[in-house]
Amino acid sequence: MSVASTYLWYIPNDTKAGHRGDDGGADHNSLATLTRQARAIEENGWTGALIGTGWGRPDTFTLGTALAAQTRTFQPLIAIRPGYWQPAHFAAAAATLDHLSGGRVRINIVSGSDHLDAYGDTQTDPAARYERTREFMRLVRRLWTQEDVTFAGTHYQVAHSTVAPRIPERGDRRHPPLYFGGASEAAEHTAAAEADVQLFWGESLEGVAERIARLKALSKTLDRDLPPLEFGLRITTLVRETSEQAWADAQARVAEMAKTSGAGWQDHRSPVAVGQRRLIELGARGDVIDGHLYTAPARFGGGGAGATWLVGSAEEVAGALRKYRDLGVTHFVLSDTPYLDEIKRQGETLLPLLKG
Repeated sequence: MSVASTYLWYIPNDTKAGHRGDDGGADHNSLATLTRQARAIEENGWTGALIGTGWGRPDTFTLGTALAAQTRTFQPLIAIRPGYWQPAHFAAAAATLDHLSGGRVRINIVSGSDHLDAYGDTQTDPAARYERTREFMRLVRRLWTQEDVTFAGTHYQVAHSTVAPRIPERGDRRHPPLYFGGASEAAEHTAAAEADVQLFWGESLEGVAERIARLKALSKTLDRDLPPLEFGLRITTLVRETSEQAWADAQARVAEMAKTSGAGWQDHRSPVAVGQRRLIELGARGDVIDGHLYTAPARFGGGGAGATWLVGSAEEVAGALRKYRDLGVTHFVLSDTPYLDEIKRQGETLLPLLKG
């Protein structure tokens, strides 16, 4: 049975103005500004939005709660870190927000590097962090779906724990879906065993197909006892009325990035992150791959979802995204700046083509 596609946007949640070329007003991160974005997201056909996270940004769960309270259908994809939260505390907080919002919560589990010492996380070994994340997801899911949970793992323990309020089943949805990213071997084992959705950054079609095949094989090897792993794509989409205009704007933007070494574009740009290395290495194959995947931003400071862009007219970008969908990707987290303008532009031009 085919899985319906989900289309999300992105809310930056950053104290510094001008995130990835966004408008940089003094109130760029106020509740009023971010609420305008969230309401525009639901009014223009998007399901919800990923909310950026990291130490030094406002707390993501707090913002997700505030935006859920200001909207009717907007679904926040709230990024959280196991070293920042204890699993029982998080399970209770998320269950409460899910109850209050009528089942609108989605969760993105993040295990990558951060300023761990700043909030007391002492787990600096990447392999151990992913092992802890795997245990975190397993325990949180049990707390959401079972009562009187006793768990004794390597990293976490609870005894006779029942989270309230209970999360009711809503069709096939037993609990908030757990999204997860990461391209290292340890990360892929974690995703194959415990995630609901594996998120990819903007790799080539060949690279995504290879990773989907490997993750499906890993799921069988690890005796996954959950519904089949689903797949998502987090990428910048630069859409203009014509292909020529889109490419001219993309090249002009990269020229500006080159002047500042990509200042404001470097989220997740860690030199040791496997996923980021994969994006940078794509540039060796050319500035443009698969017709519309622009790799040049990674050379000039773009990181994470800002490292590669899908560029073109709405019809061309929709066609490029359909190729990922044909590979098995069903969750899309798209964005471009200025965020508010692009929510509307791409909601009016790109989304109807994808949904149609």
